[in-house]
Amino acid sequence: MMSKASPTPSIVAPAPDDNPLTVIVMGVSGCGKSTAAVHIAQGIGAHCKDGDELHPQSNIDKMAAGIPLTDTDRQPWLEDVARYAQVQAMKHGVCVIACSALKQQYRQTLNTAGRVVYIFLQGSFELIADRMHQRTGHFMPEALLESQFAALDDPSDEPCVLTVSIDTTPELIASDAIKQLKQHHYLQ
Repeated sequence: MMSKASPTPSIVAPAPDDNPLTVIVMGVSGCGKSTAAVHIAQGIGAHCKDGDELHPQSNIDKMAAGIPLTDTDRQPWLEDVARYAQVQAMKHGVCVIACSALKQQYRQTLNTAGRVVYIFLQGSFELIADRMHQRTGHFMPEALLESQFAALDDPSDEPCVLTVSIDTTPELIASDAIKQLKQHHYLQ
C-alpha cells in the first residue's frame, strides 16, 4: 500500500522538445486520473482522452461484474491507447491520456506511442477507497481496488515518470503536474 508521505523525487530522462508528446496520467482506479487529465490538458491547451473510453465492451462488462481484467484482456486495449495517443499527439502536439498503466509491461506497450511521459498519481489505499466510495456512475467497483494496488508496479524510479501526490484538490494536482512537466523540459 502507498503511504501519505511525500512522494520521493522521480528520475526523469528528458526527451527532445521538438517531438509530439503524450502525457499519460496514471495510477490505480479512483486516484483521480480522469479529472487530473482534464485539468492538465486545459492548463496546457492539449487534446485529452480518458483511456477507459477505449476499452472494448467485453472489458467494461468484466470490470462492472467485479472481475479483474487479465493481462490478455488489457493488451489489445493498451495497444489501442498507444495508437490513439500517437495519432493525437502528432495532430495536436500534445495528447493527455488518463490510463491506469499499472504494470511496467503495460507502460512498455504505451511507450510505443512515441515520446511519452507519465504523471503517477500517488495516494494511500484509504484515501482512494474513500474517494471511490463517494463517486457514482463508474463501471469500476470499489471491490477491485485491492487488485489494482496488488497489480501496481511502482513506477517512481522509472525514467520519464513524474510523481504527484493526490492529497490535495484536482486543480493543485494538475498545477503540480504542469510545473514538473516544465521543470523537466517536457513543456516550455
